[in-house]
Amino acid sequence: MADHYEKRDEEEEEDEIGEEDYKAQKDALIFAIEVSESMLRPPPESDDKKADKDPPVYAALKCAYQVMQQRIISNPKDMMGIVLFGTEKTKYREDQGIPYPHCYVYTDLDIPAAEDVKSLKTLVEEGEDADEVLVPSSDGFQMSSLFFLANHLFTVKAPNFGSRRLFIITDNDNPHHGDKELKGPAINFAKDLYDLGVTIELFAITRGEEKFDFSKFYDDIIYRDPAIEEAHPGKVSTSKSGGGLTLLNSLISNINSRQTPKRSYFSNMPFEIGPGLQISVKGYNIIQKQAPARSCYVWLDGEKAQIAVGETTHIAEDSARTVQTGEVKKAYKFGGEYVYFSEDEQKSIKQFGGPIIRIIGFKDRSQLGFWASVKKSIFIFPSEEGYVGSSRVFTALWQKLLKSKKIGVAWHIARTNGNPQLVAIIPSKAQSDRKTGVDFIPAGLWLYPIPYADDLREAPDQVNLVRTTDQLTDKMNKIIGNLQLPTATYNPSKYPNPALQWHYKILQALALEEEVPDKPNDATVPKYKAIHNRCGEYIQEWSRTADDVLGMVRDSKAIKREMEIDDDDEPRPAKKPRKPAAKPTSDDTGMTNAELKKKYKDGTLLKLTVAELKPILADRGIDTKGLKKALVERLEEWIEDNV
Repeated sequence: MADHYEKRDEEEEEDEIGEEDYKAQKDALIFAIEVSESMLRPPPESDDKKADKDPPVYAALKCAYQVMQQRIISNPKDMMGIVLFGTEKTKYREDQGIPYPHCYVYTDLDIPAAEDVKSLKTLVEEGEDADEVLVPSSDGFQMSSLFFLANHLFTVKAPNFGSRRLFIITDNDNPHHGDKELKGPAINFAKDLYDLGVTIELFAITRGEEKFDFSKFYDDIIYRDPAIEEAHPGKVSTSKSGGGLTLLNSLISNINSRQTPKRSYFSNMPFEIGPGLQISVKGYNIIQKQAPARSCYVWLDGEKAQIAVGETTHIAEDSARTVQTGEVKKAYKFGGEYVYFSEDEQKSIKQFGGPIIRIIGFKDRSQLGFWASVKKSIFIFPSEEGYVGSSRVFTALWQKLLKSKKIGVAWHIARTNGNPQLVAIIPSKAQSDRKTGVDFIPAGLWLYPIPYADDLREAPDQVNLVRTTDQLTDKMNKIIGNLQLPTATYNPSKYPNPALQWHYKILQALALEEEVPDKPNDATVPKYKAIHNRCGEYIQEWSRTADDVLGMVRDSKAIKREMEIDDDDEPRPAKKPRKPAAKPTSDDTGMTNAELKKKYKDGTLLKLTVAELKPILADRGIDTKGLKKALVERLEEWIEDNV
């Protein structure tokens, strides 16, 4: 029982803050897709194979279908709904009246079920029910009805969710044609949504050279965080229909960049830039390793399948009685004995102050080695909740660090009773996808944990380093130069985890009664044909040069061996040792290659003692550290390669 509790203590002492430690929150998401003549109009015909084939409404529905497929497995507790607005028909719930004209709730806000995914699939792939559902209204539409409906859905279905968002997909930048009497109620209902904690996101669709004019209506509807505006003034994503890049791909890229709700690692953290100068920041886990959704045990013997809930009871080994939680104390092993701590004593050990980021100095960016990363970095962004004006001070610091190529070094405690750590504060520019313009690395500051002296370990001994030739290096430079990634940067959004995606594909096929795919879609597999076209000739040239160099090395080794064999026929004078007292002479411990070869064939190398083996290995430049078995193995390998 002691070992079990010792393991549990180690888990509790783990200072890494995981997914469950920062604000874990359920997400409720509503797709609001406009149905209008322009949204149903197919794109112009094009000879480009990659050009759009689907009208914007179908592209938006396919996008919602893909998101629903992902969420039904990867986020099983999140809710999702689909509302079509501007339709001729109105549908909310079968048992209620029609308070929301020209709004069609195709999928109610709820945890997606397999039937919901099947129904949506038949609509987007087979067009079933499209003649009834996808018919635009002849009377016009009021946006206030959509916002009122969204408010009701979020209030009734997801009252306590930490994240509630409304995604509007439309190509109409002026839904009320400047009518202030219709615009006013829409603005008020949108404000009610924000007061409820709902975030409204707009995904605007344009055609050709058209521009989506946000000032006509949506500037009064979409609330933009002033902190984000400070770093990205006026930045809004739009998707273009009819271009070489398909509207569907563009929508998916834009929505994927925002479909995961922001989960704070910490909120309103004091950021002390200097004595008496503090601002507040939020921290985000931008990178979080994903694993397949946790499996569960199901009991199938009853009338209905039920999830089995496990319970753990700790039992004393000597008396087999149940051990209560209050009977267990914390202890540390010291000198073979256990030292016990009360709860208050345990807390006092960890008291290094409250959560804070305190800058203690600045360094040149070049002085931070790539090897210094000990944990993943945390992205920080200003928050006006703690101190008004934090955004401006934060932006000034970010711009100064970028311009002067400096980094900050700070003392950081992530949470109450947390262990302090040193972090480098590194500024980053926004990195976006060339085609869609969607940021995959945001602009801001990163907390980059750096090691203490206790964290350093000795590097392995570098013995017998093999050096290449200048000729081979020059030829390899050509190959590397031609095989660089686009824009010479790694964009993680382009490379889904193949094992994870394969896991989801199998589960999806089984849940939706679809055909199980034959093989996974692995974006990490090299494009061999493109590699061959780009630098196949350079690779072959390098290979021929490497063969020539290798042949020269082998020839030189063969000549050296022949000279040693010739010298073995006549006794050679013993070499004078550099340090007479440090190493015995070859007469005492040395052995010729011919003698070694004979012992190797006879299998008598194991009869040599460690004292005899070490000088033999040292004379041939072989590592002499380790047990006798390892020494003999190294000597046998050397004899096989060289004698």
